[in-house]
Order: sequence, then structure tokens, then C-alpha cells
Amino acid sequence: MDFAKTMKNRPHLVILGAGASVAAIPFGDKNGKKTSVMNGFIDKLGMRDIINNVKLMTESDNLEDIYSELDSRNDCDDIKKMLEDKIHEYFSSFEIPDEVTTYDLLLLSLREKDCVATFNWDPLILQAYQRCFKITSNLPDLIFLHGNVAVGTCEKHKRGGFIYNICPVCGEKLNPIPLLYPVAEKNYSNNPFIKENWDAVRKYLEVAYMVTIFGYSAPKTDYSAIQLFKKGWGDVTNRNLEEFEIIDVREEEELTKSWSNFIHTHHYKVFSNIYDSTLGKFPRRSCDAKFDQLMNNKWLDGSKGFRANMSFSELEEYLFPTLEEERLNTKGYFDIE
Repeated sequence: MDFAKTMKNRPHLVILGAGASVAAIPFGDKNGKKTSVMNGFIDKLGMRDIINNVKLMTESDNLEDIYSELDSRNDCDDIKKMLEDKIHEYFSSFEIPDEVTTYDLLLLSLREKDCVATFNWDPLILQAYQRCFKITSNLPDLIFLHGNVAVGTCEKHKRGGFIYNICPVCGEKLNPIPLLYPVAEKNYSNNPFIKENWDAVRKYLEVAYMVTIFGYSAPKTDYSAIQLFKKGWGDVTNRNLEEFEIIDVREEEELTKSWSNFIHTHHYKVFSNIYDSTLGKFPRRSCDAKFDQLMNNKWLDGSKGFRANMSFSELEEYLFPTLEEERLNTKGYFDIE
């Protein structure tokens, strides 16, 4: 029983990339504005004519490749600053749709022992968190690995929160945190907030029972990030009890190749959507369910999880018995039937 309690209470860490935000608003945000992955992003920012005036060595249409070159050249400082301002303005304008999104489901599928770490600059996950908090306060920790347009801090009192909030100690407005832009050699320790977030995600990786990679392609400009992940995850041969899941629309062979240094033999699964994953099939009980499946050899019915196109009232009704079970639970873990 002690082993079951220990394993089931280990965190489920979910790491988000741009593909997760695309999945959250496939038809656009509240105002129909669409996000996308990095390819073709220069056009979305309205920077094509300006970029075309610069003689770039790269022929790539990927924002990460273009920004990396601008950053490496002394003659492009003004263009780079203009691009940064456009990026911040673009992402700040996003508003989450009124309907239930993948981000709402993700947050409500986890508990406070768990964590969502995001590379995304957009405010959608925070906006989803605010309304999910009205359903339950038992929600996962949020970590922002590259900064976020909706997050602010009071450096003096070491407090952070939504950018429009004030510091609870001094009453001053929170200051925006800098965004980490896509260069190959990022400085993850330069800003105290970013450093604390990376320290935290490494600790989650050390103790996580499950890790889910959602829409994150591990681009070459994130090489140092992957190395920091690896430092937290450790030698993959020692992770023979842990489970690794990937939610992505790309082919399984490509995905498993990208994450081969994190996958212990057959301890992984790939899904194209959240509904088919352990998060979607066993919301708020992912680690409990995985332990009962693999360690207790239980055959579990995963057909009673989240459904597509649920309304918030349907979602609250669905979650009510689960949240009530959590309120009454005294064991500290759950047995899945």
C-alpha cells in the first residue's frame, strides 16, 4: 500500500509547445484569430516586407531560424527589436473562446500535485486557469519556460501572477517578465523568474511518474532546453517504472525519434488528441490509473473520460463525483475500477 501511495502521488508533468495552443483554438480564439506553429509566422506578424529588405543567409520560413540569424548580426538590432515588439503585441491580443477548450480539459484533468510547463508565450493557458479555478481550486502548478505575455512579477517581494494583478505585499503593479526568444543559446538563468521556473521543472522531472509532451517539436533552437530536461530526467535506463506519452499530429516514428533519450524501451504511447490519452480517459486520476493498469494488472474502462464538445455545465456535472471523491478521500490516493 505504501508503494502504491508513493507512486500514485508522484506528479504528472505535461510539457506544452506551440501545437498545444493550435489544438486549443483550432478555429481561432474568441475573435477568430488563429495561432500557429513557427513556420510562416513572419507573415502572420505582418513583417514579410521588412524581413525581405534584409539579406538573410537562411532560406527558412521558420521564425526561429530567422530570429536566430537576426540575433547573431550586429546590423539587425532595429529589425530584431521591431520583431520582438510585434511578437509581444500579437500574442497579447489572444482571448480564449467562451466554449470549453483543450486547455480547460488539460487543467481539469490534473491536480495540484501535477504540473503544466509551457513554452508558449500566449495567455490562453492562464485564461483557461482563471475559469477552471471557479470549478475547483485543486489545479496543477503552472510553469512558464520561455516567459509569457500574461505573467508579471514583483522582483522585490518575489511574487508573481497575472499581469493585471498587483503585488499582495506592496500593492504595486506587477512588471511584465521578458520573453525568451528563439536563439540556439538561451540564457535560462539571466532572469530570476525564468531561472526559478526552470529549477522547478527539473525537480518535477526528477520525481514525475508520468510525462506528457503535448504539441512540442523540440526544435533545434531549444537544444539547451532539452539538455536541461535530460538533466532532470536522468539516465533513461533508470526510468523503468515511469511512463512517457506524446500528444501530437505528427507520425509516431518521427516523435519517438525526437524523444528517444527520454523513453525507456516500450514505456510510451503516442496519441493525436487529448481524448485518447491517459489524461482524457482518466481525468484527475492519470497516475492512479496508470499504476493500476501496469502494477496491479487491472483492466480499466477508459470510455468514460472527457468527450468532445462538452459544455461547461456538462463538464462540471461530469466532474462533480470525482471532485467529491477528492474532498472525502483520506488515503491520499485513489483505486481505479
